[in-house]
Amino acid sequence: MSTPVALDVASLSHPGMVRSHNEDAVFVDGIAGIAVLADGMGGYNAGEVASGIAVNVVGGGMIRELQSGRSLGKVDIQSGLTHAALLLQQQIAAANKGIYEAAQARPECAGMGTTIVAAVFCGNRVSIGHIGDSRCYRLRGDKLEQLTRDHSLLQEQIDSGVLTPEQARFSLNKNLVTRALGIEAIVPTDIAEYRVEANDVYLLCSDGLTDAVEPEVIRTIVEAKHDDLAVAAGELIDLANRNGGRDNISLILVGVPAEFIPASGWAQRWLAKKKG
Repeated sequence: MSTPVALDVASLSHPGMVRSHNEDAVFVDGIAGIAVLADGMGGYNAGEVASGIAVNVVGGGMIRELQSGRSLGKVDIQSGLTHAALLLQQQIAAANKGIYEAAQARPECAGMGTTIVAAVFCGNRVSIGHIGDSRCYRLRGDKLEQLTRDHSLLQEQIDSGVLTPEQARFSLNKNLVTRALGIEAIVPTDIAEYRVEANDVYLLCSDGLTDAVEPEVIRTIVEAKHDDLAVAAGELIDLANRNGGRDNISLILVGVPAEFIPASGWAQRWLAKKKG
């Protein structure tokens, strides 16, 4: 049996320069192809309870599904999504249920919730699920593209034309989310799938990074440190802190080596020809 090719991964989480504790949580497994990031909210440490439940349920649940031997790359005819995407959607729903029930049962956790952004890499596809304003970006070549759309008051104001994107940079409503995991018994998850290409880099991050560092600066750092994602992660955290570090800052970087993507058809013949 061939050894699975691992994704190139790096992750960091920092409380920032203002907050006394860290309510963010991250989980990443380069061999399994799973990355999960959550930004918790709630009174007296309840935010870190919510984010911890989120990453444990989603990360652990997806690992168990992979170990079961199920084929996650098959496409469901009815939804048009791969089984990996449908399972991710189910695991996020399970995390929502766990957080909601814990908040109902524990007075000190009442009202707790969390954002979540998660990515599952399977074959030549990546499935991305998110709730809230934690984001996923993709660097392909020299272009950084935001793949998720915030569930936030600020995004609604931009969409309705109340604010321009430039005005939104200086808004005081940056941290008001309109959807969060665990606040209600049922919360819809946005799910999208994309084809991956060799040398893509995916960034999952909390708003502690994007509120402090402009996307163009993020692009420059990740592109320059493409071959050492751990260094890129450290530079991004350091820069966010130098720019104030007003919130917890968390990120996951996932690089896709060419060997991770299965070769088939013309691609397999082309590789064979190159090797010959």
